[in-house]
Amino acid sequence: MEEMMNAYLAKREAQWKVCMDHMANGVKIWNIEDTYIDESVQIAPGVEILPGCILEGDTVIEENCTIGPRTCLKDCTVRKNASVRETVADTAEIGEEAKVGPFTYIRPHSAIGKGCKVGDFVELKNAKLGDGTKVSHLTYIGDAEVGKKVNFGCGTVTVNYDGKSKYKTIIGDNAFIGCNTNLVSPVEVGDGAYIAAGSTITDNVPGETLAIARARQVIKENWKDKRK
Repeated sequence: MEEMMNAYLAKREAQWKVCMDHMANGVKIWNIEDTYIDESVQIAPGVEILPGCILEGDTVIEENCTIGPRTCLKDCTVRKNASVRETVADTAEIGEEAKVGPFTYIRPHSAIGKGCKVGDFVELKNAKLGDGTKVSHLTYIGDAEVGKKVNFGCGTVTVNYDGKSKYKTIIGDNAFIGCNTNLVSPVEVGDGAYIAAGSTITDNVPGETLAIARARQVIKENWKDKRK
């Protein structure tokens, strides 16, 4: 028990020193007691670390970023002026002035471009987002290359796995993906294309077109009475 306590105190003292060194270099850490930073992590002056953050591995955070609260970054690069809050990210790059979170999960080999917005309950995996793209909420993007200034509506899914193999989705610049869209990979959406809400897209969509892929609505009269 004493050995464990000594090990804990030694680790806590080492972590205190890491945080104090960063603060002496111009990093603002709100609560040292509630922050863990590996010695290998690089943080530029002007960065603000809010409570509940864990920064690990080869993570690099550039000038004037805000990290946290409650954010875990491992082997990530966060470019200057970005904001990352209540996010878990592993082996990813977050571009300048991007806004990520809250409640975002970024899995390995993802890259978020300059000025992107990646919001609540969004998951990225092996996905690259071009500058200015917005993925505001409740969306999964996996194995995808997305162009600049693309807008994803709520509930979009790249259907990239058939139970055996993974497939890729490619989306051009300025595309608009309507809410509750399924993009069944492999599939390509051209520059400036629109996808109607509620569509399941299985074929390529040419640029500057509107794709609608949903069943025709049918109304069954007196259905409830017959059911009874």
